[in-house]
Amino acid sequence: MSETLLFRGAAIEGSGTADILVSDGVISAVGSGLSRSGATVVDVDGLVALPGLVDLHTHLREPGYEASETILTGSRAAAAGGYTAVFAMPNTSPVADTAGVVEQELALGEAAGYVTVQPIGAVTVGQKGERLAELGAMADSRARVRVFSDDGFCVWDPLIMRRALEYVKAFDGVIAQHAQDPRLTEGAQMNEGAVSAELGLAGWPAVAEESIIARDVLLAEHVGSRLHVCHLSTAGSVDIIRWAKRRGVDVTAEVTPHHLLLTDELVRDYDARFKVNPPLRREEDVLAVREGLADGTIDIVATDHAPHPAEAKACEWHAAANGMVGLESALRVVQQAMVDTGMLTWADVARVMSREPARIGRLEGHGTPLTEGRPASMTFYDPSPVRPFGEGDLRGRSVNSPYLGRPLPGDVRWTLYRGAVTVADGGVLEVPGARA
Repeated sequence: MSETLLFRGAAIEGSGTADILVSDGVISAVGSGLSRSGATVVDVDGLVALPGLVDLHTHLREPGYEASETILTGSRAAAAGGYTAVFAMPNTSPVADTAGVVEQELALGEAAGYVTVQPIGAVTVGQKGERLAELGAMADSRARVRVFSDDGFCVWDPLIMRRALEYVKAFDGVIAQHAQDPRLTEGAQMNEGAVSAELGLAGWPAVAEESIIARDVLLAEHVGSRLHVCHLSTAGSVDIIRWAKRRGVDVTAEVTPHHLLLTDELVRDYDARFKVNPPLRREEDVLAVREGLADGTIDIVATDHAPHPAEAKACEWHAAANGMVGLESALRVVQQAMVDTGMLTWADVARVMSREPARIGRLEGHGTPLTEGRPASMTFYDPSPVRPFGEGDLRGRSVNSPYLGRPLPGDVRWTLYRGAVTVADGGVLEVPGARA
């Protein structure tokens, strides 16, 4: 049974200051002047209270790539960023394409105790794009998988993509597509444009993403199934999703924090921290995805947290791995790119970083409003400080962050997972309350 806690003076989703009383893992009261005998009182005056963040796109690397991350270390990183649930992508070794692997991941997340670790199942066996994986068995397993993706690889064959969309309809699943035409991106090193031409690096054209999205929204409409687009990054992709939604297609889309803030100009120094898939795009694309998130065309922010060991980044650009860590910095980047610019309110942040990801992933007990009787999974965030982001802010196993040394606003002060404290006064607990 978790400790009884009384948080005084929180700005719930950025408005309406109130006290929040937490006991037995749930919010037992919300209001002014609350008191409870024996409760531990925490002053959160000036802090924004948000429902625990939910990341629909995280790479935890375990099993198989524990040198980069483990479910335990990734869970700690998630808690530090204000998250209480993460969806783990299946590009592990072995690939999460069977009920046995996804149940193993679920159990490791439960043992860690910092967040809910919800496995994502592979669409195809071994993520090879040749035949469908055991979608039904993973859906019926204890992990209750509802999101399927070959992320890192595009489900390029249109017939396999159609069959996958048809199959998951039976249990209200969703296919999360990594939109990248493999033929159009052979040897690609960065965004195709003026900067790639100047640097002499092979370009990654926007149409490689946009053509797959266009095909898949038409397939989803034809089948009548749910489609989710991972890490959307171009202005043209925003236009296609906007068109599809007007047409009534059941499609959702995500944008990463780094695509809301960073551009391909950062590649000029060949710093491999800025090498990512899809690549950093033009300033025009950054502005377009911000607008798409603000007007609801893009549904959620997802980190695409992709840890790598130092040697995978401390090498020549062409040899470096794609990916950035992002769990610890996501909320701070969204504040800088979207809240401080007036494009989103804190209530909007709760929607795009908690409620909608949980809804898309059909994850019960997360993303719920901070009201009486709801599960006490929440984060208290201080939006006022501005300081450089450093390695000391990282709580995972890898340090390949694109924000090191960059001033970012905000600070996660407290995170609660089902009523148990995982982050207190800005520090991640060595043993979270959920395990204690």
